[in-house]
Amino acid sequence: MMQGLPLLSLAIWAPIIAGVAVLLTGGDRNAQAARVIALIGALIGFAVTIPLYTGFNLQQGGFQFVEMRTWIDTINANYHLGIDGISLLMVLLTTFITPLAILGSFTYIESRQRAFYAMLLVLETAMLGVFVAFDLFLFFLFWEIMLVPMYFLIGVWGGDERRYAANKFFLYTLAGSLLWLVALLYLANKAGGFNPVLMGQAASALPFAAQCWLFLAFALAFAIKVPMFPFHTWLPDAHVQAPTAGSVILAGVLLKMGTY
Repeated sequence: MMQGLPLLSLAIWAPIIAGVAVLLTGGDRNAQAARVIALIGALIGFAVTIPLYTGFNLQQGGFQFVEMRTWIDTINANYHLGIDGISLLMVLLTTFITPLAILGSFTYIESRQRAFYAMLLVLETAMLGVFVAFDLFLFFLFWEIMLVPMYFLIGVWGGDERRYAANKFFLYTLAGSLLWLVALLYLANKAGGFNPVLMGQAASALPFAAQCWLFLAFALAFAIKVPMFPFHTWLPDAHVQAPTAGSVILAGVLLKMGTY
């Protein structure tokens, strides 16, 4: 175990730093450099998560590798990270799949390669942030950031109906997230912050009708992401139209996110 290192922060931010480096390589004339940097950045992200696995204590309950920093005092939102046994597996899955998706795109993506690999790395950062965030405001930000790179991956590098599929994916997910945001802010106001434990305690003290409305708002956002019937119609279009790397990440990670 690598004592003292902020491993979760390193895992989250290493891909996006690599993404910035990819953007600095120039246009498609330097596509080889962009591909190599993207792959190295993704592999570093995977390497950082290996100590999380080897150092995880199966006999210890609760969250481990916790990082806590004060962030936005006015709303009591914090940069609070941690993993449990479930999120650990999702983090490892994400960091394992992303280098494969990048490697598989080397001979498949022929245009705007710099932007393509940068989008994949930003998407990896957002997915990892969802799995390790222990502050629901931070969780929500990563959840929403994730929409942007996936939208462009489908809409720019997808198939013939890519724009329709990208817009449908974006609008479905955004609609659920807006209702969820209203419920999240309401509950945070009752709990005095975005700590999920305190929010759970605050929710249990609310009238039953309010609990039902909150549950529906939360469940809708996650049901769309799974996706569950009847909110599933965006998925066939997105899968068919997405580039291979986008489809791999969609099936391998994103569709598990709502259930998580």
